[in-house]
Amino acid sequence: MRSETPHARQAADQAGANLVPFRGRGFEIRRNAFAGVAAIVVVLAAWQLGTTIGIINQTFLPSPLNVFDALADLTLSGELLRHLQASLVRIFSGWLLGTMAGLVVGFSMGLFSLARNVGMPLVSCFYPIPKIALLPLFILWLGIGETSKIGTIALGVFFPTVISAFGGVDGAPRNLIKMAQSFNVPFLSIVFKVVLPSSLPSILSGLRISFSTALLLVVAAEMIGADRGIGAFVLTAGNLMQTDQLLAGVITISLLGLATGTLVSALERLLLRWR
Repeated sequence: MRSETPHARQAADQAGANLVPFRGRGFEIRRNAFAGVAAIVVVLAAWQLGTTIGIINQTFLPSPLNVFDALADLTLSGELLRHLQASLVRIFSGWLLGTMAGLVVGFSMGLFSLARNVGMPLVSCFYPIPKIALLPLFILWLGIGETSKIGTIALGVFFPTVISAFGGVDGAPRNLIKMAQSFNVPFLSIVFKVVLPSSLPSILSGLRISFSTALLLVVAAEMIGADRGIGAFVLTAGNLMQTDQLLAGVITISLLGLATGTLVSALERLLLRWR
């Protein structure tokens, strides 16, 4: 076996010295759950310190310990669960209806020219209208029961779902679609194997937004016309100046939003592993 010449060793050393560190990480996200928890702890600690030393008036903003005590009492008594159950039924019913209709309309607008030409002006016209302002009309049309609240939530969820689905379909790679068409791939196969995977990031982002919209609308609707639900509970606590219970209700809403956001993030990791 021939030994390595000095010139070869020198060339190898020079090549190693000229190596460039890898830079193409594509804006890779590094997950750090500790940072989020630490931020929440810092906020709660500052809040507790402010109430303890008297900077914050506990009549208007009770300490975190008092709020958590109220939250525990409401949970043990079952009152919080009763209101939460009523809100969850309304949220998921309206969200499911609005999401299904929004996906159908959004995909139709992305795939068919006629649906796009008809749908875009209508979406642009009706989307900016505050949906809670239509609740009195829904009450007149559907009654003051659950149907009017679910209808308001469904309408509020419908439009962001349409926009996210349409944007995802419209942004599908045209070169892949043209390649599949050139090989005479059936229309439905192109939709499910090319269009749907590429539109999933936009659709999942839309689901995150639409559920937050449903949460906002259910609270507002319950404040206007309901005797049960988180919105009705928060309104009653505010009218009675029970600020600890009011904030307990607000924390419940926040935890519900956090739970759904975590669920959507898990779906993104599961369905978008190919990215």
